Amino acid sequence: MQASEIREMTESDILARITELQEERFRLRFRGATEQLEEPLRLRAIRRDVARLKTVLRQREMGEVATAPSASTTKAAKAPAKKRTAKKAASAGK
Repeated sequence: MQASEIREMTESDILARITELQEERFRLRFRGATEQLEEPLRLRAIRRDVARLKTVLRQREMGEVATAPSASTTKAAKAPAKKRTAKKAASAGK
């Protein structure tokens, strides 16, 4: 399941899908304890799908905070670095 597909789903659809996948994972874990699974990698796929679903839900809760820093934050972060560099250059020249 792609993250783009998940983003198109409603919150109730996502919660329902999480429940379905967790039940399927539970059944597969029990079956895997008693017999060999036909698709053992299905457990991994289910776990990752649940993680993707929960990630999209969390992003919606957080209001999809931008990951890139704003221009004012970038300038403020670079200004002290220049001052330190200038001090080091001055002391190195002495």
